[in-house]
Amino acid sequence: MVKDQITAKTRLATASNPLVKDQLCRRIDDIDTDIKALDQVIAQIAQQRGTLDERIRRLMTIPGIGRLTATTLVIDMPELGHLDSKKIAALAGLAPMTQQSGKWQGKERIIGGRASLRRAIYMPALVAIRFNHDFRDKYQQFVNAGKAKKVAITAVMRRIIVLANTLLREGRDWQPVRP
Repeated sequence: MVKDQITAKTRLATASNPLVKDQLCRRIDDIDTDIKALDQVIAQIAQQRGTLDERIRRLMTIPGIGRLTATTLVIDMPELGHLDSKKIAALAGLAPMTQQSGKWQGKERIIGGRASLRRAIYMPALVAIRFNHDFRDKYQQFVNAGKAKKVAITAVMRRIIVLANTLLREGRDWQPVRP
């Protein structure tokens, strides 16, 4: 629905025919209404299942993680909080996989995983790089070491998913390391 909404807004910006503009405006309003209705249903289900609502609330204590991202993490990765850090990062597709066999020594690459999780964590990683000292320092450490910015952002995304896993496993809220 969000992609449809973006498409309609883009078409509206370039449309010149008043009838087409009117139809696009109505379509955008319909999509907004549908998204709000879905959000309400998801929130009701989460409240009915108290543990689900608590997991979402706990994830929202991480700077940059809003309700939508937290809900996506809980729904798309029910294993969150139950596996070790390496397995969680691999499930999300944020851990390097070695492709070595026999004598051939290849590069490690990030492959597989759940694309929806990576998309959900990307924007919070950008927010974390800007506003969270710990994540900003880690990002800067990678960039200063000559790594590509994309690699550095992926490392921050991996740290976020590992942090989310740890918080849920230990049953605690996020606390900043520095004041």
